[in-house]
Amino acid sequence: MSEQQEPVTGIEAPVYLRYNFTAGAAPARFLTQVKKGVLTGQRCPRCRQVYVPPRGSCAACGVPTEEEVTLSDKATVESFTIVHIPIPGNPIKPPFIVANLVADGANISFIHLMDECVNEEVHIGQRVQAVWKPEDEWDYAMDNIRYFKPIDEADVPVEKIGKLPVSGWEG
Repeated sequence: MSEQQEPVTGIEAPVYLRYNFTAGAAPARFLTQVKKGVLTGQRCPRCRQVYVPPRGSCAACGVPTEEEVTLSDKATVESFTIVHIPIPGNPIKPPFIVANLVADGANISFIHLMDECVNEEVHIGQRVQAVWKPEDEWDYAMDNIRYFKPIDEADVPVEKIGKLPVSGWEG
């Protein structure tokens, strides 16, 4: 190597992946309901856990899940992280919250964004509610919900998260 050349210590090589996703029967029913502004899950006939979004089978028991359960668009923060890296196409600019949320009436969390909050005040057990896009923008996608925002309800104790009755926590 000549004295004029610097060693290469890294390169930037953006990768773009485009793919099509075909939903199975359970996710297709879920997305059809989301297009109507309704969140649904499926209950395991054996362990009674409610999954959202539904998968068509219980991950714990391995049995088919067919019972549809209508859920609230309110949820409880099970865990979260503050993201400082921008995500292409995300309308929320960093830093922002990505949270595992347990919808009222469900036992298993799903991931979604949070906004209209002070990031440092978000906490486990916090109650939140969906902020939906205008109905004329709804499609077969979970991003019909723009984000979840904190609501003025009592926190859910950590040991009760995911063990709530359909009516939610009564603090």
